[in-house]
Amino acid sequence: MKYLEFENGDKMPALGLGTWKSAKGEVYAAVRSALEIGYRHFDCALLYGNEKEIGQAFADALKERIVKREELWITSKLWNNSHEKQYVLPSIQTSLADLQLDYLDLYLIHWPIALKHGVSFPQKGEEMLSLTEVPLSETWTEMIHLKEMGLARHIGVSNFSTKKITDIIEKTGVVPEVNQLELHPFLQQQGMLDFCQTKGIYLTGFCPLGSADRPANRIVEGEPKLFENQTIQELALAKGCTPAQVMLAWAVNRGTSVIPKSVHAHRLTENLAAADIELNAQEMKTMQGLDLHYRYIKGNFWCLPGSDYTLENLWDE
Repeated sequence: MKYLEFENGDKMPALGLGTWKSAKGEVYAAVRSALEIGYRHFDCALLYGNEKEIGQAFADALKERIVKREELWITSKLWNNSHEKQYVLPSIQTSLADLQLDYLDLYLIHWPIALKHGVSFPQKGEEMLSLTEVPLSETWTEMIHLKEMGLARHIGVSNFSTKKITDIIEKTGVVPEVNQLELHPFLQQQGMLDFCQTKGIYLTGFCPLGSADRPANRIVEGEPKLFENQTIQELALAKGCTPAQVMLAWAVNRGTSVIPKSVHAHRLTENLAAADIELNAQEMKTMQGLDLHYRYIKGNFWCLPGSDYTLENLWDE
């Protein structure tokens, strides 16, 4: 396993288990299986609605001495309806209680989107808050306080553009340690990677395999499919591995971390093994040629009439 090392010496495993879309009733078994296979990095979020079950899996594994707490890297995220400063602390406290933990290794602002408190997912623009009302720097300041309190060892953001990252740095003087965003061979975001490397920010990629099991209303007919790409298939054949392993190995070889989701033991094993597959310079160059700047998670579900959110000001592209 490769690791991404932080200034204080903490090390985040480059490949972890994503838990978005892992249903209640199956995520406990998936996490227990992952722990026994050797996973130590787990990506969670309050919105996913499964942190209590994940927390029980952690608690049972710790009690049975399958793993020690200091060996685990556990991430969670602040949901959009808790961006106002009075709700940030209660939000992490809820996740810590559900996960049965005293601290998180990493806590992220889930989206650069603010919702009214109590709204899980908006149906109309009136349920959203403008970033002029609740600036990201205000939320980020509260995240900094969580780290100072010891509730999160590291703090970062998710789905943030370089412009938004620059803004919160300029206003608070504190650099996010991680930016989690959609990353895969069709959306390589090389500019973001270059920018973050200059700032000492690590990238974590979600949807690394295209997220074919995402909600149906977020699937576009005729969209490009990573697993059908001939270059990836040929490279997998040449390396004696699966197409999924090629994509995950590419992510790790780039110096990013990656969090594929699975609830099946054989897939969990395959995915974890991908972190140790080396791609040479020519193979990495071949993969570089696949970039389409294609988003599977477009973010258009935030662009509701009556709000001031647009795709242009979400991604700043």
